[in-house]
Amino acid sequence: MPRKEGQKGKLLALLRLFERRTDPEHRLSVPQLIRELEKQEIPTERKSLYSDIETLREAGYDIEQQRGRGGGYYLAERQFQLPELKLLVDAVQASRFLTRRKSEQLIRKLEGLASEHQARQLQRQVAVSGRVKTMNESIYYLVDELHTAIAQNRMVTFQYYDWDMEKNRVLRHDGQLYRVSPWVLAWENENYYLIGCTGTGEECVVRHYRVDKMTRLTIVKADRQGRKLFEEFDPAAYARRTFGMFGGPQAKVRLRCAARLAGPVLDRFGMDVTLLPQPDGEHFDVWVDAVLSPPFWGWVCGFGGDIQVLDPPEARTALARLAATMTAQYGEAE
Repeated sequence: MPRKEGQKGKLLALLRLFERRTDPEHRLSVPQLIRELEKQEIPTERKSLYSDIETLREAGYDIEQQRGRGGGYYLAERQFQLPELKLLVDAVQASRFLTRRKSEQLIRKLEGLASEHQARQLQRQVAVSGRVKTMNESIYYLVDELHTAIAQNRMVTFQYYDWDMEKNRVLRHDGQLYRVSPWVLAWENENYYLIGCTGTGEECVVRHYRVDKMTRLTIVKADRQGRKLFEEFDPAAYARRTFGMFGGPQAKVRLRCAARLAGPVLDRFGMDVTLLPQPDGEHFDVWVDAVLSPPFWGWVCGFGGDIQVLDPPEARTALARLAATMTAQYGEAE
């Protein structure tokens, strides 16, 4: 029995050597493998080492041999290849909803999926990032709790906060608990959002909340409301019309756009919208679903006079008021 247990330990130690010390550019010869195992007080003979390598291959590990000078054995195929790990590291670094500390922890775990040589390349990628991160250390666990509530068909309560000029948290509504039926978690504009509804029965209204601004989240023993609202809910379509995830009145808006803006319009609203060419050949009209909010007006105004809001009248009025306010602040152009 002791001999069998020792053999299992030897195989595990050998596998860890292949995982941490080898890759297609870095190999270990048989003498090097024997020396590394002996450092761990695992005596190994050349003949038994060949047998151990074959056992690992039969278990599904892709251990290859390169012959010739500088050759040796290496782990050729991993669960994640280096380009995939680089993509995952970039995604972690780009995620505003993760704090810097949590990002570093996750990246260290990703490095453990590569050889120590490949891990250095991942570390070099980390050094180039200076993105702004959230300050809410608990978001990692908030997301998990929200997924649990959704899976259990339960409502949640939480407090919601903003920041004041002194960078202090200020609870909205004097700390009153929000009571929400959670349905979807969406990643939009580099932030995690909970999309759910408030109210009951026919009074349910779709709402969204930034997860990193939640605190004191609790799963309550009450079934979620709003099932009909979310039976055919499309999170991507919701995000397209809700610019910057800002709330506001929703409307079907007709825009007249310069022909050169076909690309930006399709990027923003998707390929399902219909572009209607105008007789002048230089413009097209398009109907879009949008929430009339400051980010939407900012998007429209960002193209100068190349996008005109035609309908509905309340949208034209709101934009005209915004333009008047801006003119009053900065004065007429000379």
